Amino acid sequence: MTMRAIGLGLAAILTLGAAGADAQVRPRDRAGAIQKLIDCRALTDNAARLACYDTTAAALDQAEAKGDIVVVDREQVKEVRKQAFGFSLPSLNVFNRGEKAEREAPLDRITAKLTNAYRNSGGKWVMQLEDGAVWVQTDTEPLPRGAKAGSTVEIRQAALGSFLVNVDGQRAIRANRSK
Repeated sequence: MTMRAIGLGLAAILTLGAAGADAQVRPRDRAGAIQKLIDCRALTDNAARLACYDTTAAALDQAEAKGDIVVVDREQVKEVRKQAFGFSLPSLNVFNRGEKAEREAPLDRITAKLTNAYRNSGGKWVMQLEDGAVWVQTDTEPLPRGAKAGSTVEIRQAALGSFLVNVDGQRAIRANRSK
């Protein structure tokens, strides 16, 4: 999922799947089309309730097909969080829904493979991960064995919004995500 796709879905996102139907979501946090579907449950006449479900389900299907509503499951949410690791995106809080989301620890580290690594004109390491993310060294710590395509990196959150990168188990260097 690209950052553009994330942006398109921020207007109205419904998280289904592992969180289950019992998750307590405040109605004001729901997309209007979803709230209309939920409201159908209050109808006591069976025919009216079925008609309500049919109508709102069709509207929901159309909204999803047009991209007005994006439906994601918990695994897709985890993937988006992983792809966005290193960026400060307060709008990702829209994914914090349901009981399971409240129990999950925030993502504070990732492990990935490098597809490219080189030193820039300032002598700092520039590392591209498999998912396209680019991290640039911010300190002057050396990497005795360097970094190369295929190297395993662990990137973890450090103090004050900084990040530490271990390349193939070497001493950590500080880096920021640039792309």
